[in-house]
Amino acid sequence: MKSAAGQVAILYLIVLVGFICDKVKLFTEATARATINLLLYIITPCIIIDSFLKMEYSPARAKKFFLALGLMFLLHFVAIVLNLPFFRPKKNPHNPIFKYASIYGNVGFMAIPLAKAVLGAKGVFYCSSGLIAFNVITFTHGIRVMAGDQYQFDWKKLIVNPGVIGVAIGLPLFLLNVQVPAVVAQPISLIAGLNTAVAMLIFGTYLANTDLRTMFRAKGIYLVALLKLVALPVCCIFLFRLMGVKGSLLVACAISASVPSGNNTFMFSSKYGLDVGMASKTVALVSFISIFTMPVIIAFAQSMA
Repeated sequence: MKSAAGQVAILYLIVLVGFICDKVKLFTEATARATINLLLYIITPCIIIDSFLKMEYSPARAKKFFLALGLMFLLHFVAIVLNLPFFRPKKNPHNPIFKYASIYGNVGFMAIPLAKAVLGAKGVFYCSSGLIAFNVITFTHGIRVMAGDQYQFDWKKLIVNPGVIGVAIGLPLFLLNVQVPAVVAQPISLIAGLNTAVAMLIFGTYLANTDLRTMFRAKGIYLVALLKLVALPVCCIFLFRLMGVKGSLLVACAISASVPSGNNTFMFSSKYGLDVGMASKTVALVSFISIFTMPVIIAFAQSMA
């Protein structure tokens, strides 16, 4: 628990730097929004590709990757089922935000950096499969939750997105055991190394522009936190352990399950005309609470592994 808490604390110290940078107008939310494209379309695929390049191929590892992929899809299915009784849209205009935030975590910007810190390249290797599951489900079910009657299915967004592209490049290289020259592998690794710092700095600027005083009064957010940070990871740990999953794979799945609500919560809220302020407060408060819950969940998963 101490080790996991230390890693979470390191991430949130970087968030604090981003928070301060926004307050002194050194690196503001407006700049951060422009930086998101760099993080999403360049850095994210590089970190996934880099994780594949650093893993030596073996049939056992390949099998575990596809097992991880199946588990990540199952994780999102469990999250959807857990949320069925809650947040019915007609009862509260904020409920689509709360439902989405309860299901979809910050798997790209939080799970991968934390998995890298706790488990190394192996953790990134497993958690990268979560990006595939996340993108497939969020661009179908997730948009349906947020868009309501505006929903239109888009195959292009489902297939052509940074997570899938990164895996589409990295997975064949891993399966074919391709030895990529250092002149190519090294730049990919250096760009991938930007992920943690850039993601946390960006998140810090969003926190700096959130009314932190009023967010504690929104009762619905606490239910989101309970479902996302406690109920989902605990259910998944027990379910996956009963299925025979153990070791680093179990811990990687627990990390992916325990991360706070994803940044897509306020991005989709803006796109589909929902309350962006409430979405930002939800992400901010759930992320704050996760400082205390994630170390416990990760330590619990390690004890079960």
